[in-house]
Amino acid sequence: MATPLQLLQLFILTSSFISTTTVTAIDNASSSSISPSSPFPPSSSSPALLGPILAKLGFLQLADAAAENHSTTAAAELRGPATIFAPADSSLLTCPSCSVPLLLQEHSIAGLYPLHHLRKLAFGTKIETLASSRCITITSDENSSNVFVGGMEITDPDLYNDDRVVIHRLRGFVSHLSPISCNIERMSSLSFPPPPPMGGFYIMRLMLKDAMLRLRISGFSVLALALRVKYSELLDLRALTLFALDDESIFAKGNSYVSDLGLHIVPNRRLMAADLVSFPAATVLPTMEWGRSLVVTTAGGGGPFAPMRINYEKVKSFDFVYNLKIAVHVLSSPFRSVNQTAAVELAQINRCEMDGVDLGNAGFCEMVSPTPGMV
Repeated sequence: MATPLQLLQLFILTSSFISTTTVTAIDNASSSSISPSSPFPPSSSSPALLGPILAKLGFLQLADAAAENHSTTAAAELRGPATIFAPADSSLLTCPSCSVPLLLQEHSIAGLYPLHHLRKLAFGTKIETLASSRCITITSDENSSNVFVGGMEITDPDLYNDDRVVIHRLRGFVSHLSPISCNIERMSSLSFPPPPPMGGFYIMRLMLKDAMLRLRISGFSVLALALRVKYSELLDLRALTLFALDDESIFAKGNSYVSDLGLHIVPNRRLMAADLVSFPAATVLPTMEWGRSLVVTTAGGGGPFAPMRINYEKVKSFDFVYNLKIAVHVLSSPFRSVNQTAAVELAQINRCEMDGVDLGNAGFCEMVSPTPGMV
């Protein structure tokens, strides 16, 4: 249980974290890196589909560039929720020496950033793009009515949004991003360690940054900070499922959530809503806390009057934040430790009763034999 002093320190750190202007977002991995148990559905952000969308919106040069990028490694990274800041064709004419395929990568980021999200970002926020070691800078005017990306104004926000890809039109003078466009990250006290040389680590690094940024601007700042503290541990994972608690709930009733964060993380599996709902009661899920597991105590699919419960706590919202490596679901209260054996047995009994069967001696559901003489 955290002491009041520890909570105060956490609040101060959170306030500092919220005010920082240095945040980065994640990228998306190739489909081969997705866990077989939770494939990501085909999306319009796939380069094969992106070209026709851009062409229809009038971005003819970017459409050709999308087709060219289809055979590059950037294509493999653009397979999930993504945002494209698309310079108009007239703006591309201001830089005749620029490589349009590279400009497309430099103006594409992982994650969905409609205008109302961009307006919430701190002035000068840097977000990593699909171009390696290149970051775009988000700024705005005093009342955030106009948002600028790399100095170019978003003149047509949310021009396209199908919940898989968001496209904003930019106008202004275009140029390539500087190789040191991400350097401010290294000067911050909250700077991230340099990425490991392996591609898998690099992808997970970007995925974590995306999740932390989106959580931070959605009322989960304490959780975002806690993930930053465990950042080096999380980099070793292939994927993860996170059960989240918002700031209000943490300060009201979730004092133990941060210290027990590992209990709320299922390592190496990205479990989407469909995966969780498919689990029967008594399913055991591993966590990052050695020797502590989660138990599905009430299976999903029962509707609002019978919500899914894990360790007896209700899952309030599914798929709150997700990308190719991470899925975040929202809880009503933090998980508490339970007796796994007892929880599994009780869940099995409840499941059997709901299915009209009985729990046999071997611990498996058995059909109840009809009593003689009864209809």
